[in-house]
Amino acid sequence: MGKITGFMEFDRKAPEKEIVADRLKHSGEFVKPLTDDELNRQAARCMDCGIPFCHSGCPLGNVIPEFNDAVYKGKWEEAYEILSSTNNFPEFTGRICPAPCESACVLGINRSPVSIEEIEKHIAEIAYKKGYAKARPVLISSGKSVAIVGSGPAGLAAAAQLSKAGHQVTVFEREDKPGGLLRYGIPDFKLDKWVIDRKIRIMEEEGVNFICNTEVGKDVTAKDLNAFDAVVLAGGSTIPRDLPIPGRDAKGVHFAMDFLKQQNKRVGNSTFDDEDILATNKHVVVIGGGDTGSDCVGTSNRHGAKSVTQFELMFQPPASRTEAMPWPTYPILLKTTTSHEEGCERYWSVNTKEFIADENGKLKALKVVDLEWEKDKLGRPVKFTEIEGSEREIPCELVLLAMGFLHPQHEGLLNQLGLEYDQRGNVKAQEGSYQTSADKIFVAGDMRRGQSLVVWAISEGRECARKVDEFLMGVSELETKDALPVV
Repeated sequence: MGKITGFMEFDRKAPEKEIVADRLKHSGEFVKPLTDDELNRQAARCMDCGIPFCHSGCPLGNVIPEFNDAVYKGKWEEAYEILSSTNNFPEFTGRICPAPCESACVLGINRSPVSIEEIEKHIAEIAYKKGYAKARPVLISSGKSVAIVGSGPAGLAAAAQLSKAGHQVTVFEREDKPGGLLRYGIPDFKLDKWVIDRKIRIMEEEGVNFICNTEVGKDVTAKDLNAFDAVVLAGGSTIPRDLPIPGRDAKGVHFAMDFLKQQNKRVGNSTFDDEDILATNKHVVVIGGGDTGSDCVGTSNRHGAKSVTQFELMFQPPASRTEAMPWPTYPILLKTTTSHEEGCERYWSVNTKEFIADENGKLKALKVVDLEWEKDKLGRPVKFTEIEGSEREIPCELVLLAMGFLHPQHEGLLNQLGLEYDQRGNVKAQEGSYQTSADKIFVAGDMRRGQSLVVWAISEGRECARKVDEFLMGVSELETKDALPVV
């Protein structure tokens, strides 16, 4: 699609960013938009590839060649209609999605893939500017009510779809503002919170009711949910993976999400009761090499950390695909984020053995050891052994544990409902359905599938909404990825 020869004529161009010295002075977004000409050329790179593997790479099934073609031709309303038909929140995914669609792009076999994520972001922002992104209230009510517990990406997607189907939707959120992980997990420099507020206003105009500062299972009991015709649980995977080694109780060891959540509240002028977790003038070590760890790096640099170091237990990923990561699968490659560019020492194959505290119980160092990994024929990890003589101490006053999440919080609502859990501790849903073991209770997002991507959470919320609609009405006209036309 786009220009037939565009992929041969134009190279991929990344948007410009503020220089590091300037962007570290504030907490907002720092990526500059592409010009109209640059955007046109990036859309022109989309090939007439016959079989668009990008569709299968996207958890939402976005119809990517079609909206690229519309962008190339300057048909912005058409581009937005195509994109929003499968994605309720392109303004979010265009900023924070790791773009598995780009990994599946046919052009990516031997060249840089099409800039799908950046184009998606521009479609959304231009749609707001031109007035295409606006509230579309449903005129006919179904007479059914749905409660959604959690206002993260899965809960918001389910709410948007169920409201679209004519149901009265109430979203419960235990924090002071809606957005869940989007608001209190992802730093403002990646996703400014006015972007969330803008979308929430539209959803409210469409009839969605948000009730914040309310924890279901405590302020609202499981019994209170009986007043609704259906309930969607979308509380996310919130129990972090700990590192129970000697010295774990040292002052200065914190979970990454506590650090990030507090910073987002600080920037958003929301109050919090906990003691400040600040990286200012400290040697900071982030344990965990994923996106959450990267977010801790960027936040620590904005605090003015003395140094920032990131450890990863696994070995360093390759820079390009291997036999174990054939196209069009999503590859695990070495990723250098904008936060890493701002200043960070990165080490792989490192295991933390002990947190060392001073006489006052404050963290002063880590004891670490290097690892040697045994790999199979395809380069995949099998097991590791410690390298003799590599044990050493690293000066450190703040450790941020960014090692992922285990499962949702069982205490409270989930146990009150008497739900079944799977072997990983996630809420178990019936096969081929999003319905739990309890009557009229559904589950979506990380609470069902485990820790995953924001784009997967949106997909889960949309698919779950269709199942809820079918449960309430017998049939559903809501879009589903599996029912998209073949193009």
